[in-house]
Amino acid sequence: MSLLEVSDVHAYYGNIHALKGVSLNVNEGEIVTLIGANGAGKTTTLRSISGLMRPRVGWIKFSGDDLAQFKAHELVRRGVAMVPEGRGIFARLTVAENLDMGAYHRSDRSNIKKEMDRVFELFPRLRERRGQVAGTLSGGEQQMLATGRALMSRPKLLLMDEPSMGLAPILVETIFDIIKEINANGTTILLVEQNAHMALQIAHRGYVLQTGEIVLSDSAEALQANAMVQKAYLGIE
Repeated sequence: MSLLEVSDVHAYYGNIHALKGVSLNVNEGEIVTLIGANGAGKTTTLRSISGLMRPRVGWIKFSGDDLAQFKAHELVRRGVAMVPEGRGIFARLTVAENLDMGAYHRSDRSNIKKEMDRVFELFPRLRERRGQVAGTLSGGEQQMLATGRALMSRPKLLLMDEPSMGLAPILVETIFDIIKEINANGTTILLVEQNAHMALQIAHRGYVLQTGEIVLSDSAEALQANAMVQKAYLGIE
């Protein structure tokens, strides 16, 4: 059984039909990427999964449970965490306080400390800046912090929305290496990413979203070899 199942989801912003029957699945242990142009519906798909939007039609299941019965904060308790586009850190809090916020629903303080240590192992820069106000971090450091904060909830499924946006090329490689490491440590990942080249290099499978509809799905390797994907998303004529 898939860890995440999305079936025939239709979502709207007012009268704007943003998702038009999106169906996808993510199996435990996978990195699955969702690629597409701006406005294709990638973020809307993640918002629907995370409970920030409610589909008008269709259903979403996580570990077999219909997510319609849960509020967004309840999904975090059930093992779904999101790294939002634009990072969404608490700019006036320190790095350590931001990480603590990621574990707000947990009471096991000794394990929270271990979790924070693991985040600092993944992101040594955050350890160096643990007392620094988050709003003064660089863009790459803020992305690391947003990812670390999500990991503090010990998610089974990590939703990542455009983690490479606005980062220098060398930091993009670092972030994608860390995504691979997070997955290797047992966290399933659904990755929304406009940098299709990097996303398909680390993903197991992928979906292509155009104007609210899934138009193609395959293994990452097959998508990299697909002529339409090459022309539209990889810059290969």
